[in-house]
Amino acid sequence: MTDLINEMEEYASTNNIPIMQRDGIDFLEEYIRKNNIKNILEIGSAIGYSSIRMALVDEDIKVTTIERDENRYREAVNNIEKSKLNDRINIIFGDALEEDINGKFDLIFIDAAKAQNIKFFEKYKNNLEKNGTIITDNMYFHGLVFKDNSEINSRDLRQLIRKIKNYHEFLKDNKEYTTTFIDLGDGIAITKKN
Repeated sequence: MTDLINEMEEYASTNNIPIMQRDGIDFLEEYIRKNNIKNILEIGSAIGYSSIRMALVDEDIKVTTIERDENRYREAVNNIEKSKLNDRINIIFGDALEEDINGKFDLIFIDAAKAQNIKFFEKYKNNLEKNGTIITDNMYFHGLVFKDNSEINSRDLRQLIRKIKNYHEFLKDNKEYTTTFIDLGDGIAITKKN
């Protein structure tokens, strides 16, 4: 399996596909292990890297993952088949904001279009088990959330960073949930219901 993981990391790097940074995915795996998480919903499969890594933590883990980009979806399906985890990873081709997912999950992992984080959170929070966790990746967005808007040249990028900052505030101000921000990878938010 190590060969496949290395191959996926290489492919992501070569093709500029965002996957979790190594210390971030290591943290996520450890969190899953320590908290005995068995049922995971992932928003944003990309090439299946984090789905596979999460499923490998324990043979009782089941992952449902959603990807809207057709090429990435196909690559993920291919990687999941190579990993022989088809029976434990259910990948859905579609837009997470349009899909209707039933069931409850111990962990909801948000790692998709960053501008939509609040919408993803609001749509899927009712799928969270009573003591479940929502984890969001890319809270720092390559450190750009710490920069002043005037330092960012692209208008689109400024808008994206503003939406990520809004998500930070949304999590901080949310009275129903408590969020801890972890300074690993590209910034991770761990959110639990009060």
